[in-house]
Amino acid sequence: MKANAHPKQEDRLRALYSFDILDTDREKDFDDIVALAAELCGTAISVVNLIDAERQWFKAETGLGVRETPLETSICSHVILEEDFVEINDTLQDSRMCDNPLCLAEPGLRFYAGALLKTSSGLPLGTLCVLDYQPRKLTGIQRRTLQVLARQVMAQLELRKSLRAEEILRKEADHRVKNSLMSLSAFTRLQQRHYDSADTRTALSRVMARIDAMSRVHELLYQQPDGRMICLKSFLELVCGHTAHLAPPGVALQVEACAREVSVNKAVAIGSFVNEFIANSFKHAFPDERPGSVTVRLEQVNGSALRLTCRDDGVGYAAGADKIVAGLGVKIAEVVRMELEGELEVFAEGPGVSAALLFPA
Repeated sequence: MKANAHPKQEDRLRALYSFDILDTDREKDFDDIVALAAELCGTAISVVNLIDAERQWFKAETGLGVRETPLETSICSHVILEEDFVEINDTLQDSRMCDNPLCLAEPGLRFYAGALLKTSSGLPLGTLCVLDYQPRKLTGIQRRTLQVLARQVMAQLELRKSLRAEEILRKEADHRVKNSLMSLSAFTRLQQRHYDSADTRTALSRVMARIDAMSRVHELLYQQPDGRMICLKSFLELVCGHTAHLAPPGVALQVEACAREVSVNKAVAIGSFVNEFIANSFKHAFPDERPGSVTVRLEQVNGSALRLTCRDDGVGYAAGADKIVAGLGVKIAEVVRMELEGELEVFAEGPGVSAALLFPA
């Protein structure tokens, strides 16, 4: 006979659908569980079975060969109305199964044992069950094994649900951060136009450089599933790609970087420093339409350390390195050096200027 609907059927189905598991592909984690259950219990069949509104669907199965069957022939639809564990030693001796065509067939399903798959609120989603073609009886350790494995199935489902929820929240947070950074950048640029003071305009330009660096970091973080580390090669290429269009005519911007990862804070500091150097080079190094280039290079040195070198081949600074540091922004240079826990070197000799940051990766 067909089982009655669960007394909390609407709540139960809502809980089942919240896991977003129905009609998904087979996965080794679940396949391994049913294979182990069948082997330990010595049965021909084992199934991770989820009871939908009009069908039972198998996330994993061994020995059965199908992914779903109608509820009319479902043994598990009866079992979810029972306690945590149900064992039917001979299905033809059970009034619920004695007219089931799957049990009456030759060979028919004559043995069933299943442990409920329950949510933390106690709603049954289905079972982890084993079936066989002859009557039998499980041992105590076999029953306990099925119950433990059923809890592992639910742990997998709960974990995947939590990860999906975290991903949704992260995307919503990313969207809000992106909008906030865009608004802040637009506001800063608007404020810059309203001030005649060179010092104020310079300070606001440095604020914009920091915002722009944060925007580049956010763009990379949004593309990465773990959201913890930044690939400096991709990051520097992105920063320079967004800055290249500001170059004076005849000036090329080049980036060469190794593929090392750093924390978000370090990436922001590096981005601020690179932005500041490029902005100063574009503004001062190539007067009177002088052609040239600005190069940003990141290389690994001394085992695990990294060296970031920014160089231009412009007119240079006659006043020497102190003038360069001042041009880069003393506070920015010092903050970056501290955040990177590294050393800053500035060179004024030769054509153009260069600044190098040496820091541990």
